[in-house]
Amino acid sequence: MGDSRIFGYTSKMIAKAMDVSAKRHNLITGNIANMDTIGYKPADLDFNNTLERAMKGKEPDYIDKTHPKHLPPDGDDAFVMKGENSEDVDIYHLDSVNIDTEMMHLMENNIKYRTAVELKARKSALMNTAIEEGGR
Repeated sequence: MGDSRIFGYTSKMIAKAMDVSAKRHNLITGNIANMDTIGYKPADLDFNNTLERAMKGKEPDYIDKTHPKHLPPDGDDAFVMKGENSEDVDIYHLDSVNIDTEMMHLMENNIKYRTAVELKARKSALMNTAIEEGGR
């Protein structure tokens, strides 16, 4: 993003929260899609711990090269998804995915994502107001 004085820490954290929520959504929907798979182990990530890890990672202000002819990968290591088994999983039965639990996780994640989107929209509206008022 441009100048850090305009698009500062808050905007970056909102964007990271949205990224973590989107990745968690993919894990939860994968669990639901595989609910009839024998031996499937549901995976999930802890939103708060993942966001905290992403917030602690320092953002480089340069592109670091590993070799003069190579660029580093575009992936962001702070968001590497490491699926963990849920505590309420019985891996020896077909019904290892509890649809009620997964739908609850999906709804909770949806609320967090929508909150982040609303925060981003309000931040943008505030910027728009500042631009309009500054032009008068």
